Amino acid sequence: MSAQPYDIAWCPGCGNFGIRIALEEALHELAIPAQQIVLTSGIGQGAKMPQYLETNYFNGLHGRSVPLAVGIKLARPDLTVIAVSGDGCIYGEGGNHFLHTIRKNLDITILITNNQVYGLTKGQSSPTTDLSVKNPLTPDGNPNAPLHPLSLALVMGAPFVARGFAREKDHLKEVIMEAIRFRGTAVVDILQPCVTFNKINTYQWYGDRVYQVKPTTDPLEAIRIAEFWEDRIAIGVLFRDETRPTRTPRNLFTRRTTQKDIETLLKRYHD
Repeated sequence: MSAQPYDIAWCPGCGNFGIRIALEEALHELAIPAQQIVLTSGIGQGAKMPQYLETNYFNGLHGRSVPLAVGIKLARPDLTVIAVSGDGCIYGEGGNHFLHTIRKNLDITILITNNQVYGLTKGQSSPTTDLSVKNPLTPDGNPNAPLHPLSLALVMGAPFVARGFAREKDHLKEVIMEAIRFRGTAVVDILQPCVTFNKINTYQWYGDRVYQVKPTTDPLEAIRIAEFWEDRIAIGVLFRDETRPTRTPRNLFTRRTTQKDIETLLKRYHD
């Protein structure tokens, strides 16, 4: 972790700390210049991630981390674009964008910090909360079956689907690096314990279940592996397909923006 004096607004022990370390180290090892990276996010605890890394970022509305990434990639295909937000932001409010972005297959990476609750707003059920789990808004238990996000991504044709675990930082770093290197839309669901509001899916609970897998090129086999959730939970790259065509946008800007251009624009609207 860098020595930058960030005022990090996560609870002590939050799984996002491990994800931050893995992402920062992945970007460092890939040696991509910071000015060539853009992180996008929405609203939530996971969406704060870009604020604690030394790179460009666009923090937008709830559920809008993925369309922001799409817009930036379309405008600047030369940039490395990474959307990062929580399960509520990307699978809930942003679910429609998640589905149709996979269809487009732009060369972007989507990282989901999945703690199975709405951690910023006091622990309500999220799209991935397990059936019958009790929380402040559903004291009798969550009545809805959980979304299976990686199966959904596979059905929509995602060419790269992976899962990581916040405590396994070295393994997660390698998964993130593979996702960024992959040419196409790469989806990485990251198991992120919420130490404050999720007392079921803890570090210990995940630690007793996760095991590492090698990628398959069979989407049906990948779905079977992704959906198994009881005693064993697979982490690693579950599926990759190098043959699916990637949408390659043309660069919309024929001239580079300079510091003088920015200063002129600011002066125009603020004088």
